[in-house]
Amino acid sequence: MTTLKKPSLKKLAVNGAIWTITGYGASQILRFGCNIILTRLPGIQPEFFGLMAVVNRLLIGLELFSDLGIGQSIIQNKRGEEEAFFNTAWTLQIMRGLVIWIICLIITYPAASFYQEPRLLWLLPIMGLVSIILGFASPSQPLLNRRMELNKVIVFDLTVQIVSLSVLIIFAWQLKSLWAFALSGIISAIFRAIASHFLIPDRKTKFAWDRDALKELVSFGKWMFVATALMFLAEQADTLLLGKLLSFEVVGVYTIAATLANVPREAIKSLSFRVIFPTISNKIDLPRSELRAKIIRQRWLIVVATAICLAVLVNTGDLIIGTLYDQRYEEARWMMPILCCGIWFSILFYTTSPALLALGKPFYAAQSNLLRFLTISLGMPLAFAFKGTVGVIVIIALSDLPLYVANLYGMWREGLSCFIQDVKVTLLFVGLLILMLTIRGYLGFGSPFVF
Repeated sequence: MTTLKKPSLKKLAVNGAIWTITGYGASQILRFGCNIILTRLPGIQPEFFGLMAVVNRLLIGLELFSDLGIGQSIIQNKRGEEEAFFNTAWTLQIMRGLVIWIICLIITYPAASFYQEPRLLWLLPIMGLVSIILGFASPSQPLLNRRMELNKVIVFDLTVQIVSLSVLIIFAWQLKSLWAFALSGIISAIFRAIASHFLIPDRKTKFAWDRDALKELVSFGKWMFVATALMFLAEQADTLLLGKLLSFEVVGVYTIAATLANVPREAIKSLSFRVIFPTISNKIDLPRSELRAKIIRQRWLIVVATAICLAVLVNTGDLIIGTLYDQRYEEARWMMPILCCGIWFSILFYTTSPALLALGKPFYAAQSNLLRFLTISLGMPLAFAFKGTVGVIVIIALSDLPLYVANLYGMWREGLSCFIQDVKVTLLFVGLLILMLTIRGYLGFGSPFVF
C-alpha cells in the first residue's frame, strides 16, 4: 500500500499565505459592503457606529485582559495535538468566558457613567453574553492552524461572517436601532460556537483537567496575559479615549477611516498568526543564524508587497471614502492618509514579532505594547489640548513607532535582527509614497493631506 507524501513545511506555508490573503480580501469586501449598506439604511446613524466601537473595544479589552494564550499554546506547545491537553484547554476556555461576563456586569455602570451614556447599561451586559457563548466553542481552529490546514479555517471564518453580516443587515433594516447590533451579535456567536464543533469531526470536546497540561498552559499563558492585556491598552485606547474627548458621531467617522486604513495591518496580522507563527514554531530548533536568514529571506516579499499596497492606499483612500460614503463622513477623508502612514511601523512589527512568540518569549510583546499604550494615553490628551482632532489623529498614527522600536530590541537580543532589511524597505516605501504623491498632484487631484 502506498502512503501519501506529507506536503513540505514550505509548501504548507505558501498555501497558507495564499488562503490567508484571499480569505482576508474576501472578508474585507464583505465587511465594507455591509458598512456601506448600513450607512444607507434609514434610522442607522453615525453615532451607532461610534457607540458600538466603544462597546466592542471594552469587550475586546475584557477578552485580552483575561487572555491565557490558549490558542497560541495549542499551536506552540509540543503537546498541542494530545487529547488531554486539547480538552483541558477547552475547559479552561469555558471558565474564562464565564469570568469575562461577570466582569462585564461589574464594569457596566462605571462605563456608562464615564461616557455619560445610559444605553451602555443594557448594551454591555447583552453583548457580554458573547463571551460565555464562545467559551463553549471548540478550540479546533488553533489546532488546524498548528497543522497549517488553513483552507478549512478560512472557509469556516468566511461562512460565519456571511451569516453574521446577513443577520445584522436584516435586523438593522427591520429594527432601525442599536438592538439590531446587539441581537445579531448574540446570534452570530451561537452559530460560530455550534459550527466550530464540526471543523474536525473526529476531535470531540469533553471536560478535562489534566494537571500537567494545566501547568504548561498557565506557564505560557502568564506572559501572554500580560502581553495581550497591554495589547488591548495599546490598540484599543485610541477609540476609548476618543469616546471621552470627542462626540460619538466623530468617533463613528474615525472608525470608518481607521477601518479602511487598517486593511494592510489587519492582513499582515492575520498572516502573522496563521502562517508566520506556526511556520517559525516548526523551525525553532534551528541555530539562530540559520533561523534569522530564513526569516529575512521569506519576509522580504511580504514587506515589499505591503509597501506598494500601503503607498497606493495613502494616495487613494480619501477618494475611496468620498465615493463610498455621504457628506456625514467627510472628515474621514483627511484622517485616513495620516493613519495609513503610521501603519508602516506596525507592518515591520507584525512580520517579526511571531519569531519571539515562537521562541516562547511573549514578554517582548508586552514591552512593545506598553510603550504604544503610553504613547496613546499620554499623547492623545496633550495633542487634543493643543491641536484638537488633527493632533489626536497624528498621535494615533505615530503610536506604532514605539511598538516597532521595542520589538526591534527583542529581535536584536535573540540574534534575529532584521534592522538592515527594515531600513531598505522603509526607504522603498518613502520613495514610492513621494512618487505617487507627485503623480497624483500632476493629475490634478491635489494632496490627500488636506484638513
